Amino acid sequence: MELDNIEKLLEKYFEATTTVAEEETLRAYFSQESVATHLKQYSPLFQYFSKAKEERYTKQVPLKPRKNYYKWLSIAAVAVLSAGIYFGNGYLEQQRLDRENAAFAYQETKKALSLLAENFGKGTEKMAYLNEFEETKQKIYNEN
Repeated sequence: MELDNIEKLLEKYFEATTTVAEEETLRAYFSQESVATHLKQYSPLFQYFSKAKEERYTKQVPLKPRKNYYKWLSIAAVAVLSAGIYFGNGYLEQQRLDRENAAFAYQETKKALSLLAENFGKGTEKMAYLNEFEETKQKIYNEN
């Protein structure tokens, strides 16, 4: 009857449905000397788990003391932030002045071009008289 129970527990174990108590029963069975011959192949597996459970790590692990870099990191962050604010304001002021200068230059260029266009308009009026003179001259030469 016990062998039947062990086989059923093995099936449940390989299907991953056993409880902790059932696994303890399997470990206890496979740790003894009298294991059924057709189940001897599973003995090393459960014996390994029993031996691994008893192993302990005994070496000392040297721990290095942690250095507190957070203080220096916060000081560096404050320095970078204040430098950014100081130089950033100067940069923004320079950008504002550049925009004002560009707007002034645009207005002056606009005035100069409108004056130039006005003077070109006067020149075309004079050209109309020349054009009329040319047409009349051509008529005179064509009649003779």
